[in-house]
Amino acid sequence: MPNSNAKFHCNHRGDQEAGRRELVSRSLQSAQHCLEDQDFGTAYAHYLLVLNLAPELKTSVKETFQFTLFKWAEELDSLARIQDLFNCYEQALELYPNDEVICNSMGEHLFRMGFRDEAAGYFHKAVKLNPEFADAKENFYRVANWLVERWHFIMLNDAKRNLTYLKAIENAVRSGCKSVLDIGTGTGILSMFAKKAGASFVYACELSKTMYELACDVVAANKMEREIKLLHLKSLDIEIPEHIPERVSLVVTETVDAGLFGEGIVESLIHAWEHLLLQPK
Repeated sequence: MPNSNAKFHCNHRGDQEAGRRELVSRSLQSAQHCLEDQDFGTAYAHYLLVLNLAPELKTSVKETFQFTLFKWAEELDSLARIQDLFNCYEQALELYPNDEVICNSMGEHLFRMGFRDEAAGYFHKAVKLNPEFADAKENFYRVANWLVERWHFIMLNDAKRNLTYLKAIENAVRSGCKSVLDIGTGTGILSMFAKKAGASFVYACELSKTMYELACDVVAANKMEREIKLLHLKSLDIEIPEHIPERVSLVVTETVDAGLFGEGIVESLIHAWEHLLLQPK
């Protein structure tokens, strides 16, 4: 009996495998026929089935799957079926999470719909996955021009201004301010000043996803990613101890421009003083 049961289970597994191969083969054929008929939605559904049943085929069908996805996404976009479009890209990125072409295409759709911050994230990921991907680099630079205010570049190249900030931070740290919060960190320059000045704990918050990711790259390039905690948050949303362990002894910010009041920096500084900054005894 034991041998008979083992043989039964072996035959059953064999039948299942044969059934799987047959279904995959038929679905591939159906997908090809649908592409010939320009029925991209049905072709996309067939490829999803194939890739879920036979993940070993991911490499061989990758280009055809991408073509089908992009054509179907164009149709969905023209029909204003935005949620369905995003669902398709989410499914595709679950199957190919490190595919720079799909990331870039997702970013292009987001950008056209006005979601520039989110688009920048996908373009940035595509460039990180493949630094030589020209389309993604061009897209990232284009969206960065929308998101990074021109005064950032002016301030970063203002040596006198930067030196003044550096000296002020150094003086504060030397006088005993060992924990620092940088509000609206931008590229992270003030946080790095604080760390180089000798601050024991440095925290930085940035609301813009694009600037937050840029700050992460800049801080990592300066080998300070383990020493500066970057938060993709508005300063008003920072909670103790959820985001930072305790009140800080120094708050710095460089968000002083024509958008001072519109950016809510006054409210941010009041919040920092009342809730995040150590009070003098």
